[in-house]
Amino acid sequence: MDLQLHKASDKVSVADAIFAREFNEGLVHQAVVSFLAGARSGTKAQKNRAAVSGGGAKPWRQKGTGRARAGTIRSPIWRSGGQTFAAAPRDHSVKLNKKMYRAAISSILSELVRQDRLKVVEDITVDSAKTKGMVAKLNDLEVSKVLIVTETGDENLYLSARNLHQVEITDVAGMSAVDLVGAENVVMTVGSLRAIEEWLS
Repeated sequence: MDLQLHKASDKVSVADAIFAREFNEGLVHQAVVSFLAGARSGTKAQKNRAAVSGGGAKPWRQKGTGRARAGTIRSPIWRSGGQTFAAAPRDHSVKLNKKMYRAAISSILSELVRQDRLKVVEDITVDSAKTKGMVAKLNDLEVSKVLIVTETGDENLYLSARNLHQVEITDVAGMSAVDLVGAENVVMTVGSLRAIEEWLS
């Protein structure tokens, strides 16, 4: 299939298997869940009765005191005792095969093309790290809430966009399913399209 270059008569030929794929909602959901789960730190930790210091000796003898029997001062029902069901560090990551993840990315890209939310440009650069330069570019592209994908990182592009609300800059290596799903519009350079085709093919 061919994608029209923004404000140009030229077209870019792209693979149907990547940009004209049937949308698979379940697979996209798995990709998003896997990405978000992998971003969780999972470092929450509490001390149970074994990890709390002290409590080596029995507080008082078993019988004859009139008080309830007690074996340690670090019991969860005691002040400064251990936590009953103590949280431990855990890994929240959800495994997703590379083939499935790539298929999910293709599915999202195809849906963006169908909904006319993917714009292709020959190149996108700014002369300096100034916000007004990026605003001018966005006005020319006729978008406001947008994810811009370049072939490689451009520091000027990133710096000029960081103060703009709902404008994200990424390269192909850093692009994720969450970025694509959350974007109202996506702008890609021809170079990034070729890099994506090479990655997903």
